[in-house]
Amino acid sequence: MEAAKVTAVVARVVGDVGLAEDLAQDAFVQALEQWPRDGIPGKPGAWLTSTARRRAIDRIRRDVNLASKLQQVGHMEELRVADLAEADFDAALEDIDDDVLGLIFAACHPALTAQARISLTLRMIGGLTTREIARAFLTSEPTIGQRISRAKKTLSQDGVTIEVPSGADLAPRLASVLEVVYLIFNEGYAATSGRDWVRGDLMEEAVRLGRVLAALAPGEPEVHGLLALMEIQASRTRARIGRDGEPVLLLDQDRTKWDWGLIRHALAALDRASSLATSTGPGPYLLQAAIAACHARARSADATDWSQIVALYERLGTVRPSPVIDLNRAVAMSYADGPADALVVVDALVATNALDGYHLLPSVRGDLLSRLGRDDEARAEFARAAEMAQNDAEKALLLRRAAGEA
Repeated sequence: MEAAKVTAVVARVVGDVGLAEDLAQDAFVQALEQWPRDGIPGKPGAWLTSTARRRAIDRIRRDVNLASKLQQVGHMEELRVADLAEADFDAALEDIDDDVLGLIFAACHPALTAQARISLTLRMIGGLTTREIARAFLTSEPTIGQRISRAKKTLSQDGVTIEVPSGADLAPRLASVLEVVYLIFNEGYAATSGRDWVRGDLMEEAVRLGRVLAALAPGEPEVHGLLALMEIQASRTRARIGRDGEPVLLLDQDRTKWDWGLIRHALAALDRASSLATSTGPGPYLLQAAIAACHARARSADATDWSQIVALYERLGTVRPSPVIDLNRAVAMSYADGPADALVVVDALVATNALDGYHLLPSVRGDLLSRLGRDDEARAEFARAAEMAQNDAEKALLLRRAAGEA
């Protein structure tokens, strides 16, 4: 629980994310050796941070050219901060929070690939082991280890600092951070491959990261918007999986199984996001959360305000144009205005080839055709979608629909 804070503070001192993590781990090893003998300190986090700081300063002082090293790392003030006594730790909490937020921005730096950002964020901020990350993304432990190692080296070589961007640099960097957290969530919400459709551990970690961001950046509306979106989506988890592990689609879910406490928390986060966005207008995560809230407020599928959802998708399409958003808008249109009008929109998307290889395009088209009574065409579309799907549970559902069994 303290790992991200300790690493963030040390990274501020040494100016190197990889070295900071090593020094933080040294402090944890020392705690494992010392605490069983001497007892757990009154403020374990302060003890760990102070110990790691001292190790960082010792490391700097061992350098041949101390003055040159300090010039690279920062000002002499860092030494004073590094020697803060445990009793002064509470007064430094605000700075430590800034350091953690700075570490999150560093882990999600645009210089890294999306996969590297995800892996580094889960490792350094989420505290997951290399083995846990590899298992979550169905890849080998050495692959994840190499990815994280290269990411740390890139940050060091590029001189990426542990700080929160300001001014014009903040918006694009914050967008990168939110994108990483949402990618982690989406992989848990609807896994792209493997046997299971839902991976609860990834969803829970993404929601936890979203709550950390909301605490560290309380004035950013998109942070609260993303948190609201993830919590509403996560609230449906128990209803999304059938008895045999098969996916249960939204309109077929038993809504009594939704987590209504989590929904209330999410709606409060959405209200905060909306109040903060009065001057800037809603961003993409706030709008997506508002769409999810329309479903959350409907106690039955029939009570869903589909016209409002269509209007929100239209606004979302102007803020962040995307063929996937157009496809989702078509689904909402099919319930607001009927499947025939929606099929026109979907056929236009097919003609653009913008979603070639995206299995949900033929899946949506198959659903619309089925509702129009064009069953043979619908089964062919479901079969095409099944060929494209990489997740076993999702593929099985599409094959059942292709066979007319679902």
